[in-house]
Amino acid sequence: MDRIRVLLADDHAVLRAGLRALLSSQPDIEVVGEAATGAEAVTRARELGPDIVLMDITMSGPDGLEAIRQVRQSLPQTRVLALTMHDNLNYLREVLEAGGSGYVLKKAADTELLSAIHAVHQGGTYLHSAHARALLNLESDDKAAESELPGHEALSEREMQVLGLIAGGYSNRGIAEQLNLSVKTVETYRARIMEKLGLRGRVALVRYALRHHLLPEQPAEG
Repeated sequence: MDRIRVLLADDHAVLRAGLRALLSSQPDIEVVGEAATGAEAVTRARELGPDIVLMDITMSGPDGLEAIRQVRQSLPQTRVLALTMHDNLNYLREVLEAGGSGYVLKKAADTELLSAIHAVHQGGTYLHSAHARALLNLESDDKAAESELPGHEALSEREMQVLGLIAGGYSNRGIAEQLNLSVKTVETYRARIMEKLGLRGRVALVRYALRHHLLPEQPAEG
């Protein structure tokens, strides 16, 4: 059985030690490295090519959000799961915009963290149920306006695939590799999807996919 290879990135050594102990106790998870800063997280991720980076978003130089962007740009197959003390929807939106695949609070139960790791590894986007509900209802104006927009029935089969992968946390490059397309072609599909649905930005696409249950039903490969 292939184990899920995880890189821990947090500026608190005690927390990293606790996470290492928890994850190492799981037969299907392997901790392959640690990092204490954003820059170190990016460097270690590029060296190790982990399946998942468990990333604190408030580390120094650069912060976790910028580190997420850099990891996702360099390693489209590596998923990033944000681990934070901030129960804040603005941070959640920034994580999704940066290319993160999930958002878990540091106070969460061990079982929730493990569930998040498995969900993200299988190609999903992990949000606590309360966060998912809040994200769906962040802006009543957006929700009301969306009801007047064309439905996803207007999307082609390929556009539906691209939308599902965007919602699943894949970057344009990652989607291109999954579907054997060029990055430019993926960008064209993404622009068409946003035009057809009348949406702007990744968070809006993720929110739309969540609301309409359009996340991939089958785990994404890689």
